[in-house]
Amino acid sequence: MQATDIMIHVSDNLSQDQKNTVESQLRKIEGVIAPRFNKEHLLVVYFNQDKTKSSILLNMVQSSGYKAQLVGL
Repeated sequence: MQATDIMIHVSDNLSQDQKNTVESQLRKIEGVIAPRFNKEHLLVVYFNQDKTKSSILLNMVQSSGYKAQLVGL
């Protein structure tokens, strides 16, 4: 297993319920191990690179209607 994490910056101001929903939706993607907001606009997703890609994770956040982009670690 090749596990790594990515950081996604979410430009929108999300409520706690919205953050919880995004984290829950990400957990449904095969290979996602631990998604969590660690700062107001920063979402860190720990995932198995053998099962999914960072572009899929970013796309899930964006398809939820939020402005988001990958941030280099």
